[in-house]
Amino acid sequence: MTEKCKAVKSTREVVYPKKGKSDPDLGPVAVMVAMKRDLDILRRDLGVCGSSPVTGILASKVYKVTNHDQDISLVGPMLGAPYAAMILEKLVVLGVRKVVFLGWCGSICQDIRIGDFVVPDRAVIGEGTSQYYLNGGFSLPSEKMTRAIEAACQSHSAFFHKGPVWSTDAPYRETEDKVLSLQGEGILGVDMEVSALFSVAALRGISIGVLLIVSDELGSLQWKPGFSSTRFNKACKKASEVVVTTCQKMIQKRG
Repeated sequence: MTEKCKAVKSTREVVYPKKGKSDPDLGPVAVMVAMKRDLDILRRDLGVCGSSPVTGILASKVYKVTNHDQDISLVGPMLGAPYAAMILEKLVVLGVRKVVFLGWCGSICQDIRIGDFVVPDRAVIGEGTSQYYLNGGFSLPSEKMTRAIEAACQSHSAFFHKGPVWSTDAPYRETEDKVLSLQGEGILGVDMEVSALFSVAALRGISIGVLLIVSDELGSLQWKPGFSSTRFNKACKKASEVVVTTCQKMIQKRG
C-alpha cells in the first residue's frame, strides 16, 4: 500500500512503562495471543505446556521458548484494544521488536465462514485507543510480517482471506446499518484489538502482523456463533501451527 499513517506528535510521556528489577530481558520475537484457548494450544505446540511463566504483565502471562538458540516470548490472554496496547507497550520496553498477534474475528463478508483465516492488511479504527497514537482513520501492519504469515499459511495449506478489518470497543453495537456500511467498504471482519496494535507498533517503530480465526458470522445480518464448532476447533489448532512456523522463519531471518 502507498498510503501512510502519521504518528501523533507529542511531548515526552509523563506515564510510561518501565523495566522493573524483576522483569526479564525478552528476545526480539513475541507472540501475543488474545484467547486462553489459543494460548494453551500454542504452549503445547511450543513445548512450554508444563512450564511456569517467566513474568506477568497485568493479568497476562509471559512464557519464554528457546528455539535455535533464540528466545520467543508467548504472551496472553488479552482482550480489547486498551489492554492489548498496554501489553505491547510493556513488551517493547522488555526488548520485543517483532510481534505476531493471534486473535478471533467475526466475518462481515458473507463469503467468509467460521473457521476461515483472515490476514489483515489494514485496520479501520473503531476503537478509542488509536487516536492517541495515530492521526487518521486506519492503521497498517508490517508488510514483511504480513508476508511471513501468508507464507506460513501456504506452507500448511491453510486458506486465508487478506484484506481490511474493523476494530471496535463495542461488540454489542454491531448494528445492521453498521454491518451493511462495512460491507460496502469491503471490510472482511470485525475484532477488538487489531487497529490499536497496529497503531502502537507504528508509533514505537516495531513490526507486527496478525492472523485472525473467524469465530462467528455477521454478514447475513443474523449472528451465527461458531465458538464450539468442529471447524472452528480445527482452525484453532491449524492457526497454532501457522504461528509457530512464522516465528521460526523470523528467527532464521534475524539480522
